[in-house]
Amino acid sequence: MKFLKKFEHSKNIRFDMFKKVFDISFKRKHKTIVETGTARGKIKFFFIKKYNWKDGMSTIMFADFAKYINGHLHTCDISKKNIDNSKKFTKFYSKYISYYVDDSILFLEKFTQPIDLLYLDSYDGHNPEKASNHQLKEIKVAVKKIHKNSLILLDDKGAKTNLSINFLSNNGFKIIHETDYQVLFDKI
Repeated sequence: MKFLKKFEHSKNIRFDMFKKVFDISFKRKHKTIVETGTARGKIKFFFIKKYNWKDGMSTIMFADFAKYINGHLHTCDISKKNIDNSKKFTKFYSKYISYYVDDSILFLEKFTQPIDLLYLDSYDGHNPEKASNHQLKEIKVAVKKIHKNSLILLDDKGAKTNLSINFLSNNGFKIIHETDYQVLFDKI
């Protein structure tokens, strides 16, 4: 997948996991990608747009992947400002993205399609207890839309994933890849 080359940056500490996820997702012919917590990039001097590698830049990578597979990304964030910023960074992929300003749990409850690839990265991990509880609520709602071929990627391991990992492991999922920052699950 040549499009990935532009994201292989020394500051993109999540690149290897995304590469693995996209390889598996491509082989499984995934089309529907759902992301909670949109990547918002950085704006300098009010007009210069710049990738924020610490942010992971997941939305633009998912958007590029959606274009590559002729799929669709659904990205949700509770912050309109974050969504607006994300739209600027992903404007060349707008045909492949739907943006939602909503609480991620409510968004997942209303989402009616089966999910091929689920990425949970909403709620800042500065408060691990609240972030972990929030992600657990997200996964409990989303798991009803997951099928036998789906992948689930949890971000901010240790800050948000403390409860979700146990829930998934005890409910028919297994870890298939793990880094210091993320955990990838597959249905057993």
